[in-house]
Amino acid sequence: MATMNKPSVESILGRSPEELSLEERTAFAGSWIALEIYSPKTTPLRRIEAIGDSMEECIALLRRRGLEPTKFELSRLKPPY
Repeated sequence: MATMNKPSVESILGRSPEELSLEERTAFAGSWIALEIYSPKTTPLRRIEAIGDSMEECIALLRRRGLEPTKFELSRLKPPY
């Protein structure tokens, strides 16, 4: 049986969760994502700015990218169905 390689984290950064393919959504299901807190500037699409297996990994990635973690909400990425 063929197995799918997990897409790279960089391939989903900057994209809206709704834009992810079924394969990407399945591969990253259960991972933590950081989305900018809702404001008129972040609509209509909020983009994934960090992803990790834990909240700590998400926060660390935000900091490495020079972003302020307090301006983001963290949530788990749900499977596509």
